[in-house]
Order: sequence, then C-alpha cells, then structure tokens
Amino acid sequence: MNPVRLPVKPPRSPMTWIALAMLASLLLLAVAGPLVGGAAADRPDLSAVLQGPSAAHPFGTDNLGRDLLARVLTAARLSLLLAFAATLLSATAGILLGASTAVVGGRARRWLGALINLLLAFPALLVAVFLAVVFGAGATGALFALAVAGIPGFARLSQTLAAGVANTDYLAAARVLGLRRHRLIRRHVLPNIAEPLLLSTTMAAGTALVALSGLSFLGLGVQPPAYDWGQLLNQGLDRIYAQPVPALAPGLAVLYAALTFQLLGEVLAGGVARRGPALRARREAPAEGRPATGDQVLQIEDLTVELPTPDGVIRPVRGVSLTLRGGEIVGLVGESGSGKSLTALAIADLLPEQARVTRRTHRLLGADLTTMTAKERHHHLATALAMIFQSPASALNPSLRVGTQLTEAVRAHRGASRAEAAEQAAGALRRVALSPTLLRSRPHQLSGGQRQRVMIASGLMVRPGLIIADEPTTALDVTVQRQITDLLSGIRQDSPTAVLFISHDLALVAGLCERVLVMYAGTVVESLPTDRLATATRHPYARALVESVPALTADRDRPLRTVEGSPPDPLTPPAGCPFQPRCAHRRDRCATDTPSLTELDPGHRVACWHPLPLPVQAATS
Repeated sequence: MNPVRLPVKPPRSPMTWIALAMLASLLLLAVAGPLVGGAAADRPDLSAVLQGPSAAHPFGTDNLGRDLLARVLTAARLSLLLAFAATLLSATAGILLGASTAVVGGRARRWLGALINLLLAFPALLVAVFLAVVFGAGATGALFALAVAGIPGFARLSQTLAAGVANTDYLAAARVLGLRRHRLIRRHVLPNIAEPLLLSTTMAAGTALVALSGLSFLGLGVQPPAYDWGQLLNQGLDRIYAQPVPALAPGLAVLYAALTFQLLGEVLAGGVARRGPALRARREAPAEGRPATGDQVLQIEDLTVELPTPDGVIRPVRGVSLTLRGGEIVGLVGESGSGKSLTALAIADLLPEQARVTRRTHRLLGADLTTMTAKERHHHLATALAMIFQSPASALNPSLRVGTQLTEAVRAHRGASRAEAAEQAAGALRRVALSPTLLRSRPHQLSGGQRQRVMIASGLMVRPGLIIADEPTTALDVTVQRQITDLLSGIRQDSPTAVLFISHDLALVAGLCERVLVMYAGTVVESLPTDRLATATRHPYARALVESVPALTADRDRPLRTVEGSPPDPLTPPAGCPFQPRCAHRRDRCATDTPSLTELDPGHRVACWHPLPLPVQAATS
C-alpha cells in the first residue's frame, strides 16, 4: 500500500511577495531614513536654493537649499508613525464599540446602534478637519482628530460582523459557562470577525496616511520645524509647473505607502488563520458539591415563557412543571413547536432578551435561582448545568482549538492552571472515547459524532449536576446515535448527574430514559415511566404519538398512523384543552376547561378530562 502523503503547503503567490517586499521597504525607510538623510535634510545651503533634480540632488532642493530626497526619507518615520497610531486608536475603539453589541442586552444594543448611526451621519474627513481645528494645529491634534473620525466606520463594520456571531450556539454555550462580557468579546466574538477587520484596519492605515498628509498640506497637521510628507508636498506645490519632481516626490511617497497597505490588506485577508488570543484565567472559589444519587437536582414549577411578536404576545410555554433527581434521565418529547427547546433554554437562562419568563419555583442543586442576582445566577448555572445543542458544528467555536474550548470553563470558574485544565480536558476526551490528541484540532477537522462527543466532554469538564441534551443525535447516523446514547447512559451510571434528554424519536427515548414527559402546545400533557410508554399511555395525543412510530411487525399494506390535524396557532390558542380541536374523543368540557396534570397511578400523571382506557393487552397483564 502506498503511503498517504500529506498535502504540501502551496507556495506564496507573487502578490504576497510583492506586498511583503513593499512593506519591508517601508519599514526600512522608516528606520533608516532619518539615519541616512538626517544631516543633509536639515543642512541649509544658500548656494543651492530651489535647484531642480541633479546628480548631487536627485529630487532637487528647497528654498533653503536642503536636499529634498533626504527630507523625503527623513519624513517617512513621522508620517508612518502618525498613520499607524491614528489607525490603532480608531480601530481599537471602534471595534470594541461595535463588537460589544453582540454581548450586551437588548436595550444597550439599541442605544449603541443608535450612537453608531449618529456618528456615521457626519463625513469622516470633515469631522477630522473640524476636530483638528478644535484640538489645535499640530501633530498631536491631527492624530487624535483622525483617530476619532475613524471610530464610526470600524464600529459599523464590527457591529455588522458581530451580528452574525450574536445568535450562534457556541456563544450561547459560552454564556452558559458564565463568562463575562469582555471574555465573550475577546475569545468568541473577535476571533470570528478578525479577517475582515484585519483587512479594513490595514487599508485604513493607508487612508489615515493620506488624510494626515492632507491635514499637514492644509497647515493643520505637523508644524515646522518638524515635517512630514504632507508638509513637503505643500512646500513644493508652487513649483509644480516649473519643476514637477520636487513637488511630486512627497506625493509619490504617500501613494507608494498607501498602495503597500492596500496590497498587504488583501494578502492578509486571504491567508490569515483566525486564532483567538490566549487569556489568563480568573481564579474563583470552587463550586458547590454535587448531589448524591436520588437527591433533587432540578425543580421547576409553573414555568411560562412569553415572546412579543409583531402580531401580539405569544406563550409558547405555559405552566410547565418538572423535577429531576440525581442520576435520572428524563425524556422530553413532542412535535416541533411544542415548546421543548424553549423550556430547556428557559431553564438555562438563555432565552432572548425580549422574552419574559415567569416561574413559581426554579431550584438547581438546591439553590433558588429566582432570588439570585443576574451575576449570581449566571455563575451558578455555569458550574451546575451543561447544554448539549442539536448542532455541534454551530455550537463549537470554529476559530478555537478543541483544547481551548474544553479548558475555558474550568480555568474561568475552577481556578485551574493551564496544565491542570489540559490534563482534565484529556481525561474528559478519554471518558467520551476520544483521543487526547484531538485537543489541538479545530472543530472542522472532526466528524459529526466526534464534535458531539466533544460537546459532551465540554459539559463534563465542570462536573455539572444537570445536563440538558437538546436533540443531540438528530443529525447523526444510527451507529453514532447509539454511541452517544450509550455515553449519556454511562455518565448517569458513573456520577449523580441528571440528564434532560429532548428528542422527537420515541424509540430512542424509550431505550435511554427512565421517565418521559410528553409536551403539546407548550404544556406537559402526560408523564409516565418509560417502560409503560408503549403500552399504557392514556392521553390521546401521547397515544397517537406512540401509535405513529413504525414497527417491524406492522402491516406494510396499511398506511402509517399519523396525528390528524395541526398544532394550534400560538396567537389564538383554543379554549380548554389545547389538544381538543384534534382529539377524536373530545367532549363538551374539553372545549371550556383546561385540564391539569392529575395522578392516575404512582408515577403516572395525565392532563386530560377523559383519559383513554388501557389497551386490552396492557390491562390484562
């Protein structure tokens, strides 16, 4: 068998070498220019006043006989430094302002957006000229004037780019970890928008150089005896028709530098590898101890979620109550739109800012979250709860290595050192049957099953009391689905962690969970042990769901059983039982009164005025 050859890194393009050569020449000019031409640049020679180009003076001389080539070389350092400084200041302030819109609340986001729009209403060049007058003519005034004028452009660009990151699953997962806003910006927002920002910043340096030269040309920038390319251009302007070279030489230097930054930006944008900056961990006290098996982990009572829409307020979750104990796996099933995922997000405090959540009780690991401040609640959720999202490809940050994402929570909340966190991450990967060598991989280098295992390993890093798995096997093949469910079952056996497993697949839930909750139209309509799911459902909707699951022994000539009708419109929910418009067994009371969960047998509760009788085989057994 021929050995597999790794792909060879392609050679750099000619444009890359040209841009690097031009940049190197600029840097060399800035460093060596004053050393080479400094003496001739400041030495007047009255015998050589206003001479044209010659062998002794290739660019000619000025009105004091000073060599213009030496002055252009010497002015390079000040011109480039001012351009770099102005660009750095405006980029830093603008990018942070725009990127912060991805991590702040809804009201603050609107205020920041309005501020950015207001700043963009004024042309940047006019703002720079106005501020240069306000700050006073000189290099410092021109520097700060251009820095302030450039902030709105960077802010708008970063705001637009950050909007694509704001609603991603990996940013939501980072919120679950309880990371502060500056960590969210530095680790999860900026690395994923760095490429276009780098291009914009590099090209803005060329724009800043031209603008600074323009301010000096107008007499608002660098003042004598100091000089930059703009001032030299001003001094040679009156000779442009008689002796064009002394007038055009500084302008050509500005053009060369601006073109260099433009080419460099294009090259960097095409080849940069986005990588998040390393962060120091903030050491905090260890979290509370984990519950013993059988102790209550989660208690939710009367959970309601309201969402504003253009047509009115809807309540996709209404009066949901559930309890999970340590070591227990509970399934949550129902049609799409029944409120399963919104219930999970409400438990994890991950709903949108405009959502209104009410609940009578919300206890996690014995702590009452309703009495905590937002900061206390986020920290407790970060150490007590882990979320496994449906799509691991979007839940993992594509710009960070697997090891960075696994160690983030323990370094931020457990005070672990880098080495300790890496050791724990390796152990977490082994626990989910992955090699520790994947710590240096990026999410796109992993398969779907590997990414989902990494998500589970990430949740295990903080030793949570509760894992919420929201459709974790939907996009996986049957073999990988079995591996993931076996892994979740093994976690339950090895630790007192409770698992809330959300799925459409009743067969999968029946093989994994101990108890199942059936949701319909935002409410729990039946709760029963999983071993009774196939034979003892009493609510008409739950019975219809079970009967719609195909069986190997089913008659293939008969059509598959389906749930007739469609879910109710959340804007105009029906009165009484939410399922009654689709129920073949409804009676008059079903259309007027809403049933509550009522216990039929130990561990079996149904929200129905007229529960279905048990099937004959179940009743006789």
